[in-house]
Amino acid sequence: MSVTSARASAARTARTRPLLGALRPRRATPASGAGGHLGSARPDAATARRDVPGRSSIVESALYDADGRRVASFTRLADTFRELRAHPGGMAWIGLERPDENELAQLAREFDLHPLAVEDAIVAHQRPKIERYGDTLFVVLHAARYLDHAEEVEFSELHVFVGPDFVVTVRHGACPDLSGVRTHLEAHPAMLARGPESVLYAIVDRVVDDYAPVVSGLDGDIDEIESEVFGGDAAVSRRIYELSREVVEFQRAVRPLQRVCGSLAKGAEKYGVTEEMQAYLRDVADHLTEVADRVESFRAALRDILTVNATLVAQRQNEEMTHLTEVSIRQGEEVKKISGWAAILFAPTLVGTVYGMNFDDMPELHWAWGYPAALVAMLSVSVALFAVFRWKRWI
Repeated sequence: MSVTSARASAARTARTRPLLGALRPRRATPASGAGGHLGSARPDAATARRDVPGRSSIVESALYDADGRRVASFTRLADTFRELRAHPGGMAWIGLERPDENELAQLAREFDLHPLAVEDAIVAHQRPKIERYGDTLFVVLHAARYLDHAEEVEFSELHVFVGPDFVVTVRHGACPDLSGVRTHLEAHPAMLARGPESVLYAIVDRVVDDYAPVVSGLDGDIDEIESEVFGGDAAVSRRIYELSREVVEFQRAVRPLQRVCGSLAKGAEKYGVTEEMQAYLRDVADHLTEVADRVESFRAALRDILTVNATLVAQRQNEEMTHLTEVSIRQGEEVKKISGWAAILFAPTLVGTVYGMNFDDMPELHWAWGYPAALVAMLSVSVALFAVFRWKRWI
């Protein structure tokens, strides 16, 4: 790609710079779109640029000249479209947050956006991916940020439409901070002068850079969980499960983005993307690989922690069961002792009770040795029972 030739003539009516193997020159004459209710044939200019009623979802919309300098800012899409046509070689960067169908339909008519891509941007809940529709590149990114107060990860979805002379970002969430990306690029006009591909690179770079605090936060959470596991916290199993879900969701954001970067890199050489821009893409891919490796290590660590936690829980349960068994055994021994002494005391009580009934006709009632004999019988039975229980180790 030759940036110099693209800027050589201010009289050109459209960009011809390809974007990482995905973009072709925008058609100079209004023609039919890609089909469907959002990409049907364009109406006349006045109708196509009518204002969208209701609240606007435009976060920021600006026009940049061929040298990367901001020409003007707009609050209405119609004004942006009009000024873009009035500045050949310029680039429009439109930032939207949760737009409705009317606003995206207006963008689809102006920029020939494919209805499938527009539908994805409206519905959201897409996996990170890259699609090429004619002269437009459609990229879906998943941004993430770590919330310190809640100790959890918040995910957002970002859709990017990139054409020969425009960039449209559709954000479904609070992150990433695209205003910071815009400010950084505007401070380096030479970067913006490279066209829409530089904006796409900067956005992907910001998304990947925002992964670093998430990685640090998850790393800290895992360290805390390890302490809680060995500390015997009963609620740690639930936290392990919740953190595992966050790591899986994070991995779903990172892995497809690696394929997106790979697809961009494959088309770079074919369509003459500058070596400097390819270096930027390789740098982003390297950072993304580091993040992916860390996330994979998190999953492995959480699996190990879950196994250790299950082992410790089972061990504690076994210890509790052992303790209960020992208590039960001790209680049984005590019952044996109590039962033995009760039996020993029962024998003399039985004899004494029989001879305490005060009947006139009873054996040995008037025998002179009757009382000593009864005492000897009580003592003998008690000693015999004591000897038996002692032999049985009950007492």
